[in-house]
Amino acid sequence: MFKNYLKIAWRNLWKNKGYSALNIFGLAIGITCACLILLWVEDEVNYDSVFPKQDLIYIVPTNQTFEGEVYTFFSTPGPLARDLKEEIPEITKSSTTWGGEILLAKGDNGINRYGRYVHPDFLDIFSLNFLEGQKKTALSRPDGIVLSQETALALFGSDKNILNQVIKINDEYSFTVTGVIEDLPRNVSFKYNWLLPFERFQLGEDDMTWIEEYGNNFADTFVELAPNSDFEVVDKKIRSMIASKMSNTDDSPNEAFLHSIKDWRLRSDFQDGKKVGGQITLVRSLAFIALIILLIACINFMNLSTARSGKRANEVGVRKVLGSSKRRLVSQFMVEAIILAAVSACLSVLLLMVLLPYFNILVEKQITLRPFEPIHIFSLLGITLLCSLLAGWYPALYLSSFRPAQVLKGANKSLGKATIIRKGLVVAQFAVSIVFIVCSIIIYQQIQHVRVRDVGYDKGNLLNVTVSGSMIDKFTPIREDLITSGTVEDVALTNTNMLSSGNNGSGLSWQGGVDTDDVLVRFRYVSPNFISTVGLELVEGHGFKNDRAVDSVNVIVTQSFANLMGEGSAIGKTIARYDTNYNVIGVVKDYLYGDMYGNGKTGPVMFFNNFDYANTMYVNIKSESSRTEALASIGKILKKYNPTFPFEYRFENDLFNSRFSNEELVGELTKIFSILAIIISCLGLFGLAAYTAEQRRKEIGVRKVLGSSVFGIVNLLSKDFLRLVFLSIFVAIPLAWYTMQNWLQSFTYRIDIDLWVFIAAGTIAILIALFTISYQALKAAMMNPVKSLRTE
Repeated sequence: MFKNYLKIAWRNLWKNKGYSALNIFGLAIGITCACLILLWVEDEVNYDSVFPKQDLIYIVPTNQTFEGEVYTFFSTPGPLARDLKEEIPEITKSSTTWGGEILLAKGDNGINRYGRYVHPDFLDIFSLNFLEGQKKTALSRPDGIVLSQETALALFGSDKNILNQVIKINDEYSFTVTGVIEDLPRNVSFKYNWLLPFERFQLGEDDMTWIEEYGNNFADTFVELAPNSDFEVVDKKIRSMIASKMSNTDDSPNEAFLHSIKDWRLRSDFQDGKKVGGQITLVRSLAFIALIILLIACINFMNLSTARSGKRANEVGVRKVLGSSKRRLVSQFMVEAIILAAVSACLSVLLLMVLLPYFNILVEKQITLRPFEPIHIFSLLGITLLCSLLAGWYPALYLSSFRPAQVLKGANKSLGKATIIRKGLVVAQFAVSIVFIVCSIIIYQQIQHVRVRDVGYDKGNLLNVTVSGSMIDKFTPIREDLITSGTVEDVALTNTNMLSSGNNGSGLSWQGGVDTDDVLVRFRYVSPNFISTVGLELVEGHGFKNDRAVDSVNVIVTQSFANLMGEGSAIGKTIARYDTNYNVIGVVKDYLYGDMYGNGKTGPVMFFNNFDYANTMYVNIKSESSRTEALASIGKILKKYNPTFPFEYRFENDLFNSRFSNEELVGELTKIFSILAIIISCLGLFGLAAYTAEQRRKEIGVRKVLGSSVFGIVNLLSKDFLRLVFLSIFVAIPLAWYTMQNWLQSFTYRIDIDLWVFIAAGTIAILIALFTISYQALKAAMMNPVKSLRTE
């Protein structure tokens, strides 16, 4: 029986090749889009899944209260990891870690790589796979270093005898390779290319007592819980730990808490100390879009199948007269739907192979198809089955419900009901397409709105250079040579990137301030010419002098800080921090840092003339200079004073734009999906227009004989479809407005939705639909009426 179903189904699909091709191509596009999105979702959901102890590994963030508002930070005090392990029995392993870049060199081969200073427990917590060396002893010696496989290959090439070889770090310290670990995959939250013993943190520093103080938050803390531990009990113990170690606490002390490895990627957004989401919102949104795209493709099948019901009505009537049951007819039509979906799925696999490399570039991932992996096989089969059920159930039930007596007489009343449903599905298709168009326009507007905002400094020609080697010690001659080169305006050092929130603290007091102890203040340690180099606007007072001794107790503050110091000028007022009183000598205009979508009301910032711990050099390139020549000149000068270290840089504008990667991804995908949704909808509309023209061939012939013009006939065939598109616009506008209004609410600094966006989206939909319909309408209108009427 099933074999017979297959034969009949294949004959029907082959007999109507044009409509079958439209259905197959439309479904293939839908399945391809859904598969691309689901591959991306799989990669996101599987972040950090490479670590086998997922149920036991946690990072320990801290909640800190300032001015009644709770902020969540991932930096913790140095001794916290040790004390958690010693005092909480359920915590079996712990490690303090700090990450940074260092220069690794073997002979003349030097490379910059990011890594972490860790405690030995770190190796067990993450179950790192050692290719060479022993996990138990790899970090037992203070001069031992563990390298990733990729880093070892970059340093030693094909040399197999890597263990116990000596390498140079920062062109100053010698370390022995005690282990080589397997490279971590890309979808890992905390990456590292080398591991060093934590006691070697801040190489070369003499006084490191501050890392044992609970008042200094600077490191990440990881813990592993014993199996079957009660999360609530352990979390409660951890929340009271910091308060128990600090003598000066208030009614709302800082508290640490557990944050599971399963949430690091997807749920790491906090508000008022509580998880409020994160990347999971984007994952859910794109998964929903995948389902919508599939649904649009399936609607095409339902539309074309029900539209052609008149041609199959006689077949159904005859088969029923000959004894075929409704169940058998439903089975027959469902087999046709399954065959069509299966062919579409096969075509989509080919499309995936072609499109996946370009998709990877778009989403900045390295996703692989893996078609023979069980989960991917079953996922594709599931999508194929879902499509066949979504696309085939209504046509199967509808066609099998025809009454033989009516259809054989040519008087089937249910055809009118099918027309109403078919029109409703066309409206739904185009409504979704218009919503996509509106969303892509508004997302683009919002990103541009933030990109062009005034950030308070000149980022256009600002070069961000990583500080390394002797750049701090030789800063004065480096700066002089760079300025003398003629391509550079000025150069400055800082311990924090302009876009970063950076170091912060509280407990300060100042003249004119009331209840100042819990105000969160950002600290910037800079070279004297920093303010002018980055283009901050000095609104009062003056900048630093070149004499650090003179400025040792002088500071510059932002306007928001000056406003906290009461009425009158802030110049000359003092700020007490620890045991030192600092004099305010200058006030700069507030600038944007941290949250790029913030409303511009940034917190107070305090600048110190001290660049001993700088990690960034800002080079302001002259606007009239060629960037290529300027970069060549800067690289040559830095090579002269810092020959061992590579010249690494990024333009501040690029760093600024990279802050919008998620929003840009949503925008690009929405734009692509809006185009594909329109294409899929137009394929269905094209088929329906062709079928309508075919059904009205004789009517068109009579009208032409009676004098109707080509324009009149095109208008006749088009107006019914255009009415549906207009109806789609009215359905889509409130949906699109509601969707984007909710999305925009997540941004403090946002655009207002303009009416022209909806007009533009509607116009685009109308023009595309008109173009699609017009081809078939013109074709029918220009046909020789003799051909259509010769049988009359």
